[in-house]
Parts: sequence; C-alpha cells; structure tokens
Amino acid sequence: MAAEDSMLQTVKEAQAGDDPPKGDFTVQKKSPKLCGSNYPLSIAFIVVNEFCERFSYYGMRAVLTLYFISFFHWDENLSTAVYHAFSALCYFTPVIGAIMADSWLGKYKTIIYLSVVYVVGHLIKSVGAIPSLGNQAVHVVLSMVGLFLIALGTGGIKPCVSAFGGDQFEEEHTSERSKFFSVFYLSINAGSLISTFVTPVLRGDVKCFGEDCYALAFGVPAALMVLALVVFIAGSGLYRKTPPQGNVLLEVCKCIGFAVKNRLKNRSHQIPKRDHWLDWASEKYSKQLIGEVKMVTRVLFLFLPLPMFWALFDQQGSRWTLQATKMNADFGIYVLQPDQMQFLNPLLILVFIPIFDLGLYPLISMCKFNFTPIRKMATGMILAGMAFGLAAIVEVKINETDMPQLVPKESLIQVLNLAKNPVQVTVQDQNLFQQPVEAFQNPDEYSHLKLNGEQQSLRFILQHQGPSLAFNYTVKEKSVYSLIVFEAEGSLSSHLITDLEAKPENGLAAVRFINGLSQDVNLTIDSKQFIAVQRNYGVSGYLLVERDKYDNGKCITETGEFTLDLGLLDFGASYTVVITNVSGGAVQTWKSEDIKANNVHMAWQLPQYLLISAGEVMFSITGLAFSYSQSPASMKSVLQAGWLLTVAVGNTLVLVVAQAAPMAQWAEFVLFTVLLFAVCIIFSIMGYFYVSVDPEDLEEKEEKSETPSRGNMISLVTQKTKL
Repeated sequence: MAAEDSMLQTVKEAQAGDDPPKGDFTVQKKSPKLCGSNYPLSIAFIVVNEFCERFSYYGMRAVLTLYFISFFHWDENLSTAVYHAFSALCYFTPVIGAIMADSWLGKYKTIIYLSVVYVVGHLIKSVGAIPSLGNQAVHVVLSMVGLFLIALGTGGIKPCVSAFGGDQFEEEHTSERSKFFSVFYLSINAGSLISTFVTPVLRGDVKCFGEDCYALAFGVPAALMVLALVVFIAGSGLYRKTPPQGNVLLEVCKCIGFAVKNRLKNRSHQIPKRDHWLDWASEKYSKQLIGEVKMVTRVLFLFLPLPMFWALFDQQGSRWTLQATKMNADFGIYVLQPDQMQFLNPLLILVFIPIFDLGLYPLISMCKFNFTPIRKMATGMILAGMAFGLAAIVEVKINETDMPQLVPKESLIQVLNLAKNPVQVTVQDQNLFQQPVEAFQNPDEYSHLKLNGEQQSLRFILQHQGPSLAFNYTVKEKSVYSLIVFEAEGSLSSHLITDLEAKPENGLAAVRFINGLSQDVNLTIDSKQFIAVQRNYGVSGYLLVERDKYDNGKCITETGEFTLDLGLLDFGASYTVVITNVSGGAVQTWKSEDIKANNVHMAWQLPQYLLISAGEVMFSITGLAFSYSQSPASMKSVLQAGWLLTVAVGNTLVLVVAQAAPMAQWAEFVLFTVLLFAVCIIFSIMGYFYVSVDPEDLEEKEEKSETPSRGNMISLVTQKTKL
C-alpha cells in the first residue's frame, strides 16, 4: 500500500506546483459546488470511485497467496513467485496508463476504458475460483488471464485518477485541492483497511462448494469494482476534462536516447568534449529540457538501491501470510484468519503519520540533530531489515513444532499401545524403545528408523505378559508410521499405519479414528463430516477440519446413537482418536496428538508489522518528498514513474529468490535482512556524496551554460566522414 500512498504525495505536490493545463477544457462550464463551498461536486464521485477500487484491489490481493496454495495446491515458493509477478506487473503498467492518458485518450477516457478491462479481469478471476467449473488447468488459465487484466487495469488507472481529481479544481482554489488529496488519501487507506479485514472472513468463515469460498472472496471485490465504474460514469456530466497534452516521460526517454546515439556517433578525438553526456542532445532539444532531464537523472540515480526495500515490504502478502498460517490465531474473543494480519499495515500507517509528523520529527529537531531525508530513508531501511530479522526469529520458534525433516534411507515411527498393560517393542537392527510403552501413552516424539535402501522389511517383536510375538512390515524411506498395538482374542496384535508427513496446511487440524469396538461405527463430526470406521481396530483416513471444539459429534453403532466429544482440535495439529468403549449414552475415547499444535501466537507478528510500517512512513513518504524537491515541477510525472518502477523491480527480486534459490524460510528472511542492510550502506554512501540543489537555481545555471551549436556538430561529423 505504500506505493499508492506515496503516489498521492506525488500528485499533491505536482498539482500544487505545476502550471495550469494548457488547451481548452472539454467541459467549459464550472462544476457545481458541494454545499456552497469551493469544492466541486465531481470530486465526491472520484473519492467514492477510489475507495471502491482500492477495496477491490487490496481485498482480492489479500487472499491471493492462500488461493494459490489451497485451491491450486501449489507449493509455497511457486505461490510466492506468482504473487510477486502479479504485484510487479501492477507497478509496471502505470507507465502504459500514463502514456495513454497524456498522448492519446486523455485521463477520463483512459480511466473508463481501463476500468472496463479491470472489471472483466475481476469477473474472470471470480469465475475461475468456482471449483465445479472445469479442471485445474481451466482454473489456472482463467485465474492468470484475470490477474493479467486486473494488473493492466489497476496499474493503468493508477496515475490518472488522482491527477484527474486535481484537474477538477480551479487554479485559485489550491487550498481546497490540497485538502481534497488528504480525503483522497484517506479513501485509499479506508478501502485497504476494510478490505484486508473483511475479504479473508468471506474466504475462511463462509463455506461454498464444500470448502473455503474463494469465489465469494473474489466476487465481492469484483462487485466493488463494478460499483466504482458505475459511480465514476455517473459523474461524467460534472467533470472538467483536459485534452491529451503529450507525455513528458516519452520526451525524456527520447532526449536520453538521442544524447546516447549522438555521443556514439561522434567518438572522434577531434570533437570537443562536452560538460555532461546529456549535452549531446542539444542539437535537437532545448537547453531547458536538457537541464531538467539532468536534474531528474540525478534523482533517479538515487533510486537504484530502493527496490530492495520494496522486496521486503511486499512480502507481507506472501511470506508473512504463510508464516501466519503456522501460528496460533486465537485472540480469545476472536480468531483471526492468517491473511487478516495484513490489515495491520494500513491501520498502523494511519496512526504513525501524525505521530511522526507532529511528534517524532519535531522532537528530533529540538535535539539539534540534522535528520535529513537521506537519513530518514536509511532509517526506514534499517527498520524494515529489523522487521525481517524478527520474522526469522519467529520462524525458528515455529519450526520447533514441525515434523522432523525426512531424509533418504530413514523413516519416522511411533508406538500407540492400546493394550491394557505395558508392551516392550523391539525392532530388528534398531536401537529404539528401550523402555516398555505404557498403555495409552501419548508419545513425546517420533523415533528415527534407519533403513538400508529405499524400503526394507523389518521384524517387530512385541512382548506382553508372556511369550513374545513377531510381526514383519515393509517400511519405505521418507515416510511416517504409527505401530498400533492392541489385544485381539486374548493375544497381542498390531497394525502399521501411515501418518501425515507434515503439518496440515493453513492452520487446519487433522484427525483420524481407530475403532476399538467390536461393531462398525459411523461418526458425524460437525453435521457435515461423516466417517465410517470398521470394527476391531479399523483405521479411518485423515479428516481436515477447522480449529474448534468438537463436543457435539455423533457416533452411530448397531446398538444406538451416542454423543462424541473430541474436545479442542487445535491449529496445525494432527490427532489419532481411539474409540475404546460405549457407556452412559456417550462414547469413551482416547486422543493422541501426533503432530504438535501451533504454539507460537500470531501476536508475535505484531512487532515486525510495527517496524516495517514505521519504516514505510520514514522511507516512502520522505523519499518522494525529497526527490521532488530536487526536480522541476514539469518532471514530477517522470519521478512518479521511476518510483513505481522501483516497486516493480523489488517484487521481481522476490520472484527470483523464491524460484532460483529455495531455502529454509528462516534463512530466506535472514538473507533479505542482510541484503537490505548492505543496500542501506550503499544508499547512505550515495546520499553522503549527494549535493542537494534548488531546481530553480540549477535551471538558471543551465541557461547560462555554453554548448556547441548545431552548425559545429554538422561540421564535425562532415570532417570525420571525409577522413
């Protein structure tokens, strides 16, 4: 969300400092005012449009990573890569929208046409999330097409809507225009805050097609985008519409390209050198434009290290959300969805901006410390790096409840003793289970079985109040097993069953049942989940359920219906429930926790959100304010494009790391921390040698500077050709 907020600062400064737009307005009459004020009525439609559009975008993006994992069953690295590829595309496309608006269609038509593309993308994305519609290939194609159109739409209108709102004000109403941008900024944050809290609820708490309702989670943002388009069109008769006036970004690119081409064309030592490489464009472009491009390139050079900050910042919606799925989300009065934690960022931004502007910065000034913009941005980088350092620590604590890493020629095993007395278990060629396994003893952890190949037949010897019994089982490598020991017809017997190899995804709980009764049972967990388990220690498959207390289940046997109380099935845990007896109208059970529940609370993510949000305020808003103070008003749109491109490049970096260098998650967090600290040092050195300038003074200096004339250049080229 930082890039949009910073863009508002961009447009706000640009609108306050730019000259009035040239050319006639399409609508000549003055727009009606709001309640007799100097505020045009048309801005109400623009603000509502922006709120709905931001709700649409952030709501859809909030659930995107979990959609890839749960709906497509992609792994975490691929899901992260596609998420950041989409985010990068959203920040590349504003350049397209700006060129369309300034060189071809104008802002109004660009917003209308690209909003239609935006709506179509949302609708395709929502349809692609309906499970019954085709196979997975169809879902993937529809989703990718939808995301591409959404990226084109949201990015394309990004540089147009806010600037179009500024166009509605007459030049003498600069104060009202400034306040409008504050309201516009508030609408962005309100849309982001509400959507990132509400949309995950629609996904997780509402069930459709027997699973999480992603069709609804994407459909509601789609409906908001339709509403945004309708509201914007409804105000059409009130808008002041300026015609296209040419895109300064294209002129800058052409100027730079001509300078480079001209310099390469005239490499002879006989040709006099010029003070600056951009002076080689003087044959075609004015001194004023060349001077302004020089100012812009100085600032753009400072932008080079900035993508690394965005590489960390935008992982809130990918890696940090995935981290939250492995944590305990129970806050007592409310259970958060893992993708809801993202709402903390817009909330904290709204809190931090007045605290920093009215409290922290004045306090630092009182302490006589020169807290320059470069130092503020470097501090923001440090805070973001610290946030990822904390994320790495949290990840290490989370991993303590994970299953052990499975390696070749090794498996994991535990023993569940369902007999009445302790049982001594001996495994061929293994030094395991030195002490007898007590009856109904909950194992502390799995033991490691060493194998001599991909699979091996092992002999298990059981001793229980008498002669020992032997059972042979084939064990495969990189697998997890439970040896079930029970009494059948007066003697010991056993089953070797396969367990889960990893925690259930997305904070779900897994449960399976062993029927110790002499009759088949049919179990109902929560009025929707039905399981049939055969008699005499039959074993059911695993059932994935939401974290909850399940105390109203039903167990139906040949003799009647009984109450089934499973207690709490916690986040990320795996349980084996043994039905041991039926008495007093209820089923007697014993529950073993095979995989430990998530014991790190989601509240431990709060410090990292605090740090990265504070870093955003220091880095993002300060960065654009500083860069604009170093460039002429006519070049602000170029800097806006450059700033948005740093966000795109940052997301691309995450994509590359996720796909090219997969590693343990805590190690990846540490890697990004180290990289950002290194970039921070480079940026600080660049900032140390950077000399701040006043654009007006620099313009005057450029006007006085001498450069070779066009005639001299032609002469030099001719002489070179003759030689």
